[in-house]
Amino acid sequence: MEQSIHSDYGLVLIGGSAGSLHVIMEMLKNIHFSLNFPVVIVVHRKPYSTSVLPVLLQQFTEIEVIEIEDKTDLLPNRIYIAPADYHLLFEDTKTVSLDSSEKMNYSRPSIDVTFRSAAEIFGLNLVTVLLSGANSDGTEGLKYVKTNGGKIWIQNPETAEVDYMPRMALEQVDYDLVFNPNELAELLRNLKR
Repeated sequence: MEQSIHSDYGLVLIGGSAGSLHVIMEMLKNIHFSLNFPVVIVVHRKPYSTSVLPVLLQQFTEIEVIEIEDKTDLLPNRIYIAPADYHLLFEDTKTVSLDSSEKMNYSRPSIDVTFRSAAEIFGLNLVTVLLSGANSDGTEGLKYVKTNGGKIWIQNPETAEVDYMPRMALEQVDYDLVFNPNELAELLRNLKR
């Protein structure tokens, strides 16, 4: 029987680049509860990266970690990883597709592209999280998320291994929350309430 999404939030979308992986691993280690929504992670990777990232992340959580394929269906209580060298787009609240159009901000997947696509589909029911990184990818997407009513959480740049990405977003976006990495799992737990 297919699970349905029973949460005010239909999706948590996490974007990051250099320095973001340890924040994601810390989050996964501390999720000792089920999620009423899917979590999708978009991190910059080398174009021809092998699919070891889901295997690596799976070591830190009991929740199933899945690398997205074209037309993957999203289910609650799953962690999804965008594959290397594709933009990730949302077709509706349950289905994603992959796109190989030009890089944005020198990146594919582009956080901006995915944030914007999710904002159009999920509107108020979207929570976006921006982590450590060395370029400004994500900032324009976050502006679109805010316009569509979604929530914006940004990693405290002082805790980021590379602070450029969160610092640029803080300077340009009307955000909802600045968090420290050790708070992220608890913030996700609070979305269930």
